[in-house]
Amino acid sequence: MATLIASARTWPARRLGRRMVHVALVLVGLSLATFLMLELLPGNLADALIGENARPEDIQRIEAQLGLDKPLHERYLHWLGQAVQGDLGRSPLSGEAVAAAIGHRLPVSVQLMIYAQMLALLIALPLGVAAGYREGSVLDRALSSAAFGVLAVPHFVLGLVLILLLAIWLGWFPATGYVPMAEGIGASLRSLTLPALTLALVEAPVYMRLLRSDIAGTLREPYISVARAKGLSDVYILFRHALRPSSFSLITVMGINVGHLIGGAVIIETLFALPGVGRLLIEAITLRDYVTLQGIVLFIGVAFVFVNLLVDALYNLLDPRLNRHGK
Repeated sequence: MATLIASARTWPARRLGRRMVHVALVLVGLSLATFLMLELLPGNLADALIGENARPEDIQRIEAQLGLDKPLHERYLHWLGQAVQGDLGRSPLSGEAVAAAIGHRLPVSVQLMIYAQMLALLIALPLGVAAGYREGSVLDRALSSAAFGVLAVPHFVLGLVLILLLAIWLGWFPATGYVPMAEGIGASLRSLTLPALTLALVEAPVYMRLLRSDIAGTLREPYISVARAKGLSDVYILFRHALRPSSFSLITVMGINVGHLIGGAVIIETLFALPGVGRLLIEAITLRDYVTLQGIVLFIGVAFVFVNLLVDALYNLLDPRLNRHGK
């Protein structure tokens, strides 16, 4: 993290200024879309709290208490002002602060997504490099066919298959549940292996195919021919001269796929009974807890924006020439 921040500081001032303006505009648009999306849903929070048989005067009283009787723009500005200060509201059903609820469940979701990304890269990097190096070979065609086959299987189907094979038949991992890191790193990773592997198997084929294409293209560059003419080994050329310039597209897709990972985590956390943010989102939808739902959607959107900002900073570590050219 410190390295990425240091890299961001080396951006040209003009480029950094443009990025900050873009981020600010995106965050404002995101907050407005989040607020309006839930405001336009049928029904309202007062109906969910009181029930369908509530009297009109009871609904008016609840709306006044929650500020739902105020104009739309006033409610948006009030909600946005609180959100900027880290206050995402308080669930009217459970009474728990939304920010606190997200904070309690966030470590589970972050651990799951990091673990899934690591497994996906462990699968995709060697296979992508091998397929790119052997472009057009039987190995390349076999890996490509397997990747397309895995991509065609939904998250929940992969999860159920892994539960059947690795949890029920072989008994290697628990089928459901979560062990906190405080109770042991090994036990915690073991409880997350099946859900993380489910997510990784969906992401790895995309990473592998992308890296395979970039590696194959890079190996046709003139400087690779020069490296081979100098007598350098193929392994050295692949990992020293070809992998680094071929990683730009992969890093971009990894940043974009954070949203895909979050969407998959909603399903996976529910399937494997993990107490993460995704499961909290499903519970909020089920209970029509609009306040919690708004806070979660806004939090996920803001996290996605800043992850992509960090990806942009990471480009400068891979290719410092971007700083000099001010791109």
